[in-house]
Amino acid sequence: MSSPNLVGRRLGGFTVERELGQGGMGVVVLARQLSLDRPAVLKRIHSDLAAQPDLEARFEREAMAAARLHHPNVVSVYDRFQYRGQNYIATEFVDGVDLSVILARETRIPWRIAAGIALEVARGLEAIHAEGTLHRDLKPQNLLIGRRGEVKITDFGLALDSSGTALTQPGTAVGTPPYMPAEQLRGERVDPRADVFAFGCVLYEMLTHRPPFQVPEENAPESLLARVESGRYPRIRSHRRDVPRALARLVRQCLRPKASRRIASAAEARRRLESILDRPTPADAQNALASYLWEQHVFEPRATETVVMIAAAPGGSAKSRLRMVGAAAALAAAILCLGLALRFPDEVTRMTDEIRQDVGPLAARLTPTPSR
Repeated sequence: MSSPNLVGRRLGGFTVERELGQGGMGVVVLARQLSLDRPAVLKRIHSDLAAQPDLEARFEREAMAAARLHHPNVVSVYDRFQYRGQNYIATEFVDGVDLSVILARETRIPWRIAAGIALEVARGLEAIHAEGTLHRDLKPQNLLIGRRGEVKITDFGLALDSSGTALTQPGTAVGTPPYMPAEQLRGERVDPRADVFAFGCVLYEMLTHRPPFQVPEENAPESLLARVESGRYPRIRSHRRDVPRALARLVRQCLRPKASRRIASAAEARRRLESILDRPTPADAQNALASYLWEQHVFEPRATETVVMIAAAPGGSAKSRLRMVGAAAALAAAILCLGLALRFPDEVTRMTDEIRQDVGPLAARLTPTPSR
């Protein structure tokens, strides 16, 4: 069945509106869920591939792995159903682009924006690992950025339940090579630190506009595995002197060749990023990213859409806002005192004299007597 024939058709409880993409594996379309009147993404494996047990199992695993997760930084699964012998997954629709689109057009992403995106990814990855699931294919194409600045992890086709068995045989490497740690390239069993490595690769790429480890050309003397095992790649601050040392150190510790020497968890990466960024709330991070993307014209207003841009103060974290509130309160108190002095000068003078009389003797007792 060709994908154009799906447009306008009703598949289970969904009506197909338009095609979003098509590749060697299957078709992805935008649909509307009729029962809740909301947009949804439908994924379907091509008919000739659906008969392959491994691919069918991967498709089912993606639905089951994502369905267990309920987190604002992870794409939600709405349904898994069968229609005329073909399996579909219905997921949340993120109105935006994936990170690779932003990387392709933005040659220099401000480090705060890159760190803000990474913080949201770390929050989502922490939730994934808390459910006992590994993503195993974290890369820019699997990170969705919405028009309101939301960041969501998607595509659990290679997800692995850490308490279950892998779909692939030992010695078989699965994933996207430039984002895979050495143990994954060797086909060994992996743990959450493999996702931490991929996370470090993505953050490095946002800061330098290239992955730390690139697939060598066909006749290159060194393999990708050898490059990853060596731990040699251009350091971030050799490209970007504006990047804080703490952020560059975080990336370096995510990319260590041996899993035992890497940052232990996404939770630790999240805590470190929060410290570097002065602990922004999820709303802070989302608003800052949305403002940047709209200013860079990554998104453009639609005919039926009105965009209101709200300027954010630099480093608008909770601590910064607290300092601003304190300064504003002090200024308001000073203005109030000045107003009272101008309106009731005699009363203010009397109160000042009383305070002086009360405090004077105490000040005299506390003042040290000069030695002779």
